[in-house]
Amino acid sequence: MAAPGKILDTYFKISERGSTISTEIRGGVVTFVAMAYIVVLNPLILGSFSAEDAAAKTDVLGNILPVNQVAAVTALVAGLMSIVFGVVANYPFAIAAGLGINSLLAVTIAPQVTWPEAMGLVVIDGVIIVLLALTGFRTAVFNAIPSALKSAIAAGIGMFIAFIGLVDAGFVRRIPDAAGTTVPVGLGINGSIASWPTVVFIFGVLLMGVLVVRKVRGGLLIGIVVTTILAAIIEAVADVGPSLGTNPKGWNLSIPAIPDMLGGMPDLSLVGDVSIFGAFTRIGVLAASLLVFTLVLANFFDAMGTMTGLGKEAGLTDKDGNLPNVGRALVVEGAGAIVGGGASASSNTVFVESASGIAEGARTGLANVVTGLLFLVAMFLTPLYSVVPIEAAAPALVVVGALMIGQVRDIDFTKFSVALPAFLTMIVMPFTYSIANGIGVGFISWVVLHAASGGIKKIHPLLWIVAALFVAYFTVGPITDALT
Repeated sequence: MAAPGKILDTYFKISERGSTISTEIRGGVVTFVAMAYIVVLNPLILGSFSAEDAAAKTDVLGNILPVNQVAAVTALVAGLMSIVFGVVANYPFAIAAGLGINSLLAVTIAPQVTWPEAMGLVVIDGVIIVLLALTGFRTAVFNAIPSALKSAIAAGIGMFIAFIGLVDAGFVRRIPDAAGTTVPVGLGINGSIASWPTVVFIFGVLLMGVLVVRKVRGGLLIGIVVTTILAAIIEAVADVGPSLGTNPKGWNLSIPAIPDMLGGMPDLSLVGDVSIFGAFTRIGVLAASLLVFTLVLANFFDAMGTMTGLGKEAGLTDKDGNLPNVGRALVVEGAGAIVGGGASASSNTVFVESASGIAEGARTGLANVVTGLLFLVAMFLTPLYSVVPIEAAAPALVVVGALMIGQVRDIDFTKFSVALPAFLTMIVMPFTYSIANGIGVGFISWVVLHAASGGIKKIHPLLWIVAALFVAYFTVGPITDALT
């Protein structure tokens, strides 16, 4: 091995973890492709093309975040934080804007304050998360989680990302409430696979499944590339076009065609446009504090749950399901909220799509460095990264979900005090589109069932605290109404 290779191998412990440099690079590429959609989706959630846009996310003063600027800072922060996490924590867990937090900002927080003030709350959230990690509290909670719940979290994340893939590809769709049906979701369009993008997705799932069964090296990456080529051919022939809410048979986010303009200088003017304490002045200390509490609890456990699942899937945890040196990882992940808020990209956290790279064999932070570098390149190649439609990347999420669900084998379902909390943890994640919700329900039910069955002494003291916090988290709406 050449000198640079030896340096990388030694620093990232590549050989020690049973990997190779080429495997890490391939894993980093697959992770980027699987999560690159965030550079398209985050601007659509936080930003708007114009004030006249019917879906404009205006703040309390009617201001909006321009889409192109949000896209630029989304790629910038994802790139920087993924690299830092890889170098410092040495885990293949890429970081980008968290979908739960950005939706909370757009729908709940921004209408009450200005966008700079909303991002200021995210920065405060990040500072609190980092302090909790530095004091060891976050690590203590991480290690206090029972091994059965850790396995349930990993399996639940597998179900969650598979569900994301199914929904993003249009294979599973929401049924309008106006239909008067009791079924919230259905298959395709009116129960049929009626769109070319969904056909592409099905082809991708089967292709990647075959490649994994055949143990083809780089199977997921090959599958994504082949499926993207098929999508581009179909688009060229059938002119499917984007969905845009009015064309249910169109591509969900990106159209698989080479754009007219491949690049340009990114607009990073949103960096630093933040007001740390402005929200406390505008809406009051109590209301702002409750918003921060919601952000902290969602961030705290979303990342913890994701790292638990990814660590177990990568085989990096010990016999108790704990990650070695997790403290450093939790500090860096918390810093993602500070940097993301400071750049107006929303809180950045560990992404579940990193499981795609792990399935390709990624085991070290080198994969993260590769993913981060690709995000930084994406800033200058906008919108080249959007050539890969979500329907071509989503199959990887389904395949990885199938791999992660295997963690249920470590759960003792013969004990109902274990089975019910584990089951609730797993199903609540996909059904509510939130890892934190699944963890919260699992914690609360674990404490209640074990206390009621005479196992109160076996409940870790921190679990009582966390369960109580989740009770407050789930009832923050009524609490806010009662106090205002």
